[in-house]
Amino acid sequence: MSTKICILGAGSMGTACACVLGNGSDLDVRLWARNATFAQHIQETRENSRLLPGVRLPGRVTVTSNAAQALHGANFVVVCVPTKGLRDAMSLLQDVVPAQSLVISAVKGIENHTLIRPSQILQQTLGDRSIVVFGGPCHAEEVARGQPASVVAASDDLSAAENVQMLFSNDSLRVYANNDQLGVELAAALKNVIAIAAGISDGLNYGDNARSALLTRGLAEMVRFGATMGAQAETFFGLAGIGDLAATCCSRHSRNRLVGELLGQGKTLSDIETSMSAVAEGVATTRSVVDLAAKRGIDMPIAQEVYAVLFEGKSPSEATAQLMKRPLKTE
Repeated sequence: MSTKICILGAGSMGTACACVLGNGSDLDVRLWARNATFAQHIQETRENSRLLPGVRLPGRVTVTSNAAQALHGANFVVVCVPTKGLRDAMSLLQDVVPAQSLVISAVKGIENHTLIRPSQILQQTLGDRSIVVFGGPCHAEEVARGQPASVVAASDDLSAAENVQMLFSNDSLRVYANNDQLGVELAAALKNVIAIAAGISDGLNYGDNARSALLTRGLAEMVRFGATMGAQAETFFGLAGIGDLAATCCSRHSRNRLVGELLGQGKTLSDIETSMSAVAEGVATTRSVVDLAAKRGIDMPIAQEVYAVLFEGKSPSEATAQLMKRPLKTE
């Protein structure tokens, strides 16, 4: 009997996961899109032309907007819905997600106001169950095309992470199991904030030295934040931390870096978000990170300056000057 997998969300990452799993043997893969017209278009053309043009979905992948059909009998449920819409989507679907299915979160962010992680939202909406979270450098544009990549599958239940490791691993995707779910999830959210800062630096044409400094000191902020929240510091020096940070801060595929670059060039956040076809999670995550840092007394100077540029009208050059003028210290 084939293993049934439902992927929730037909964005770029959901489509990439469908490409990876759809090439596996003996797997029944269903990709759910909330918009019926969009789902039908992908099913008929076999291509998500809006987000991943030129990438063909494997024949064994079925695309549908019928959630009950997509989720029926699913052994694994892969969630690829942006953090902002995650609670609403899972509240809509909670009655048709099988109780026995293993839920995998490819969501990278921290919810505004509640200040909780995607795995916690999933547990609140679906009930207490094991959740496996993905982290690491995995741009959908490359993963969908079978270019080599390595990621982390993390869960407090290591055996669940190992099940996902076996499910996703193939000749071009190497998956490591990890038991620091908190650290992997925080790293996945925090690196997007630092990527906006790196993009701002690029938009201002500050060069390689400035970007490297932002990555290095940004990693220090990530480690400090994670350790205060109870995560393992080692996690931030692996694929989920420095690996994903490097990819997100430097890649042409990074939406968060692009937001920062356009801000550095003088564009407004409103105009940038209107022009983008996909969500840059780091924008909303910056609010949550700064709020959490204030509540827990965590020093996050880069994140705070990104917040000031995004939401308080501070100019990128002024934010840079503020960082450079901070009191001198040892490293």
